[in-house]
Amino acid sequence: MMKKLFAFIAVFGMLYIGASNNAVAQDDTAEQAATEAAAPAVDLAADAEEEAAAAAEEGKSLHSQLKQKFIEGGPTFMSFVLITLILGLALALERVIYLNLSTTNTKKLLVNVEEALDNGGIEAAKEVCRNTRGPVASIFYQGLDRSEEGLDVVEKTVVSYGGVQAGLLEKGLSWISLFIALAPMLGFMGTVIGMIAAFDAIEVAGDISPSLVAGGIKVALITTVSGLVVAIILQIFYNYCVAKIDSIINNMEDASISLIDILVKHNLKK
Repeated sequence: MMKKLFAFIAVFGMLYIGASNNAVAQDDTAEQAATEAAAPAVDLAADAEEEAAAAAEEGKSLHSQLKQKFIEGGPTFMSFVLITLILGLALALERVIYLNLSTTNTKKLLVNVEEALDNGGIEAAKEVCRNTRGPVASIFYQGLDRSEEGLDVVEKTVVSYGGVQAGLLEKGLSWISLFIALAPMLGFMGTVIGMIAAFDAIEVAGDISPSLVAGGIKVALITTVSGLVVAIILQIFYNYCVAKIDSIINNMEDASISLIDILVKHNLKK
């Protein structure tokens, strides 16, 4: 009887130990699974935070960045640089539009003028010039208007009025060149003032540390870069205008010579 009791207790103990081990193993497995499941969630959260930070950094528009640099550079001198850019661009764009409107197809105009002279005379040729825009047509009109006074008078009129039209084409370029020179000068002035502020901070603190001079140097560099960028932009427009004016003046001179030749032929046909 005692042997059966001990055997029963032994079997029950073994079963209990086995069940306990299984329960512990299941708990370990559940904890490991929970840990493995939580790890991707933590990684996803970290990735989401990094992506949000990157999106916020990329979300800064160019306008907001320029506004921030404008404030960091000091509103006083940055305002002068900005005014220089606005005025210079306004004049440059006005010249670009004017010069493009002043461009004329001189070959087509010469053909039309010659046909009008052959078919309708001087008045018909003058009407063609009146209906054509640009300095070349204006020069032709002035020459044709004095064609009855002789070819010498026509030639002098064309040369004189050509000089007037060249002056109109070059109008405003001196102001653009002024703003090109002013922009970097204002930037350098901001540089000097920023360095003075940095040395004032060193003098007050009685010690040299990067944090003291960083602000003044940053202002100096931002104003310098801004002035140089404005000068570069305006210089590009200025060179374009100069090249366009040279092209128009060359066409004016060639067309004026051709007009004299056309008038000579027309007088010979009379």
